[in-house]
Amino acid sequence: MAMEYLLNAVEMEPPEPLVRTMEMIENLQPGDYLRLRHRREPFPLYDNLNQSGFSFITCTGSDVEYDVFIWSKEDAGAQLAAQSQVQLGKLTIHFSNINNTHP
Repeated sequence: MAMEYLLNAVEMEPPEPLVRTMEMIENLQPGDYLRLRHRREPFPLYDNLNQSGFSFITCTGSDVEYDVFIWSKEDAGAQLAAQSQVQLGKLTIHFSNINNTHP
């Protein structure tokens, strides 16, 4: 069963959101994803995710400026769970980097 881990970085100052995100994603189990909530678009995070083998979807349209859903690029279950949350929350996809070939 997929598990959503939440990191609310709205009140954090750089580089804490980046550091905490990278620490948390290393502990994701199959099917799990991280939802990062941030007041700014976390541009520096994107390259780090790509280099570390993670995919993500950045969304707008919630009660924070940006929601970033992050999962291991090889984890189709986590991808589907994250995409379901995007759809359920009626969030607008702002930027996406889905690196795998799973549906």
